[in-house]
Amino acid sequence: MDTILLIAYVVLSYWAVGQTIYANKIRFGTWSDLFLTRLILGFILGWILIPVAVIKKFFFR
Repeated sequence: MDTILLIAYVVLSYWAVGQTIYANKIRFGTWSDLFLTRLILGFILGWILIPVAVIKKFFFR
């Protein structure tokens, strides 16, 4: 059960970083740099970015 929650948190936080921090931005770099930066930011800041991204998604379509 803990593994499922961790995977869900990582996926949602990765999505939330894309919706908030990197929204409307074009990024250049290697695949690993682009992926890992977003993944690490999501893992660290996911607890605050997930609610912000959900609110942004519902109210600012």
